[in-house]
Amino acid sequence: MPAQPLDTKTVTALVSDASAAPSMHNAQPWKFRFLRADRTFHVRSDPERTMPHADPTNRALHIGCGAALFNLRVAAAHAGWEPTTRLLPDPADPELLATVELAEPVRPETDLATLHPAIHRRHTSRHPFSEEDIPQAIQDTLSGAALREGARLLFPAEWHAESVLDLVHDAEGRDSLDPSQFQDIVRWTRIGADITATPADGIPDYAFGPRKRGGKAPVRDFAGRRPMPGREVATFESKPQLALLGTTGDRPEDWLTAGQALERVLLEATLDGLATSLTSHALEWPELRWAVRDPQSAMGFVQMVLRLGYGEQGVATPRRPVGDVLEIEP
Repeated sequence: MPAQPLDTKTVTALVSDASAAPSMHNAQPWKFRFLRADRTFHVRSDPERTMPHADPTNRALHIGCGAALFNLRVAAAHAGWEPTTRLLPDPADPELLATVELAEPVRPETDLATLHPAIHRRHTSRHPFSEEDIPQAIQDTLSGAALREGARLLFPAEWHAESVLDLVHDAEGRDSLDPSQFQDIVRWTRIGADITATPADGIPDYAFGPRKRGGKAPVRDFAGRRPMPGREVATFESKPQLALLGTTGDRPEDWLTAGQALERVLLEATLDGLATSLTSHALEWPELRWAVRDPQSAMGFVQMVLRLGYGEQGVATPRRPVGDVLEIEP
């Protein structure tokens, strides 16, 4: 397929695809600038969309922007362009997270375009999954997807999974004792009239999923103690199938790498018919995060905990208008 012309319509479509990425509390902490003369996108962070309580180091912000960067690469390949990416290209400008140059047609060996159908099908599911095991072949495919982006995906042994669930439960208890930990959630969740008032970002109440009556799935209850009349109640998995995504280092470049690997895994999982959800709950407490990893593994730092399985797919959550996140320069 010939490369599509990089006119305003195409550039807007590429950023629309990029913005379908997941981010902490759906804050969408990214901006894009397209330099038409250079055929280059600048991917930037949006400092107004940080999480001072849950993400004081901006680790999750970088992971979300990394996921959006990966979607941009997939969309560019689908449009016929080879995306040449540089991470953190300017030390003097830390908000410039990456550049993506579209200087030549996509190479035959680039397989990113095959993931494009999953971009707008992928949604976080906060519903129960079945107890059906994920086949080993699919686990291997997902682990390989992470590895291709420079990260690792580990499916923990039963003892390790139980330990991770205990740490998530510990984080929930710590949150309940520290009201400030709920401030970011209040800012980025929309209940009732708030959905109509601020429809472009955050997590609307229809995406909260049912309240958990039983089971061990690590699904955060975004309602907290706020009333939600008529909300369903459900029993979740007794043995949730978890995966840990991690990197060797723990610097901003590693977080961007983790975000790209995360989105590649999520898109692959979507194409394989899996429902997916994410939790960073135990990772938000430094004294818990170190205990999430398996000390015998080669994974240096866990960046995200994934829950995978067969079940109801999640619903689409709002996205900011492309005009709010994209600037096109001559």
